[in-house]
Amino acid sequence: MGYGVSQSLLVRIPVERIGVLIGPGGSVKSQIEKACKVRLTINSETGEVEIASTPKMEDPSLLLKAQNIVLAVGRGFSPEKALKLLDDEYLLEIFDLRSLVGRSRKNLVRVKGRIIGERGKTRRIIEEATGVDISVYGHTVAIIGRHDEIPVAREAIQRLISGSEHSTVYRMLGRRRHELKKERLKLWEPTV
Repeated sequence: MGYGVSQSLLVRIPVERIGVLIGPGGSVKSQIEKACKVRLTINSETGEVEIASTPKMEDPSLLLKAQNIVLAVGRGFSPEKALKLLDDEYLLEIFDLRSLVGRSRKNLVRVKGRIIGERGKTRRIIEEATGVDISVYGHTVAIIGRHDEIPVAREAIQRLISGSEHSTVYRMLGRRRHELKKERLKLWEPTV
């Protein structure tokens, strides 16, 4: 039994990401529809995706989860990584680099290079230290992670954007990683 009122959301993703959203033989689209109990109507010419609830949807938050999954795929994540957002522990954060570095293409390319690093080294270090997934796509940086991981990754990225040395950011990540582990261990300690 559904919750009654049919609802829909409209999102736009880059046209070149539509194929990834649909997947081979419609497999990704079907997986999202089944998991979130929604119907996706995709316009491959404009990149508009309508996400509509179905009568089977009992939890209205599934509509928002579907929206975040579609947005994540649109921002460059693989469907496998985007589907992590089905789990309530995972969040999506997207920020527009143009709001931080202006609209200069040269600045945008430079900042994206600093975040990704040579052969992806910097992005990989941030991901490994924090446990998040990062996608640098177009003029955005997107992060999928747990609520306590995302702020650390965001801080590292913001420091790189503002010109901090990579080695300084790596040291900060090492300290924060240690703090995150310590906090998580505290959750498992028995109380006296």
